[in-house]
Amino acid sequence: MKVAIVMGTRPEIIKLSPIIKNLNKNNSTIIFTGQHYDYDMSTSFIEELDLRKPDYYMKLTKLENTTTDRATQIGEIVLKLAKIISPINPDTVMVQGDTNTVLAAAITGIKCNIPVSHVEAGLRSYDWRMPEEHNRIAVDHISEFLFAPTSHNKKTLEEEKVHGEIYVTGNTSIDAVEQNIKRLEKKRTIDIKSDDFVLVTLHRGENVDDPSALSPIITALLKSRINMIFPAHPRTVRRLKQFGLYNKIENSNILLLPTVGYFDMLFLMKKCRFIISDSGGIQEEATSPKIRKKVLVIRKTTDRIEAVKYGFSELVGTDINSIIHAIKKNMNAKILSHENPYGKGNAGKKIISILRKKF
Repeated sequence: MKVAIVMGTRPEIIKLSPIIKNLNKNNSTIIFTGQHYDYDMSTSFIEELDLRKPDYYMKLTKLENTTTDRATQIGEIVLKLAKIISPINPDTVMVQGDTNTVLAAAITGIKCNIPVSHVEAGLRSYDWRMPEEHNRIAVDHISEFLFAPTSHNKKTLEEEKVHGEIYVTGNTSIDAVEQNIKRLEKKRTIDIKSDDFVLVTLHRGENVDDPSALSPIITALLKSRINMIFPAHPRTVRRLKQFGLYNKIENSNILLLPTVGYFDMLFLMKKCRFIISDSGGIQEEATSPKIRKKVLVIRKTTDRIEAVKYGFSELVGTDINSIIHAIKKNMNAKILSHENPYGKGNAGKKIISILRKKF
């Protein structure tokens, strides 16, 4: 078996790490596209998770996340990736999730006559404003092997009559938490004594790129008057400054931090009272028995409905009053469910086992 693993962003590095650690240079090639080109948002995570260095790095010219650049970035990755993949001639091209890198790699794979393996297949928000929704639907219908985290995701794929073979494996984000939580105390770089705070993350375009969406969210967080720690994505910081919101946060109940590493984020998730976020990955990670924190989802839709069903998440929306009400309601909320909807932390091993039988 020979696998070409293509990744380009922080979430892909984290969620593919359990698979990469169970493969080696003889049976896998790692290709990093550089979609997240900032060191703190990408390659620092490769080092932090003790992964072997990618065999190939790309340097993209289209980096800004504008509508035009999304299309040209995908095209650029396809052109560069085809030149890398063709000589390697792997048995499968493996991608994870729903980024531009994922769509570009899937297109490259199928056009080079190489089967595509999609890790985290079958997620849907049915929100066409999200570029991620376009990407994952297209990739699911291109892929030969679809690794669905849950039975609900499998049902979605079956209803869409996808071409490929579907397997329910759990989500590799739970694997990553299970594998790394024991190293947390040695690897974290921040130290916060108090646990009387709420963790906040915001990065999705529909929230941070539109002032009419971002301003009410920030207003609600400020009006809650609850202590909050907000590790901010570089893109989010730019928008906060652009929309005149950055100065409002300074000297408020919100402590704004620069981008934090994986272990620091795990530390904050374990330490906090609950989480306010628009991140899909955090909705999954918070269900881990090692974390078990409630997530208030600041979006109009969610593609992790299993977390909502089992009480780990609550879909709050972006209205000021709805956010404030949800924060007050959940100050002392307890998660009652004992079932993790995203598996037992062995998704990576299941995926590799399936592929070994195929190749």
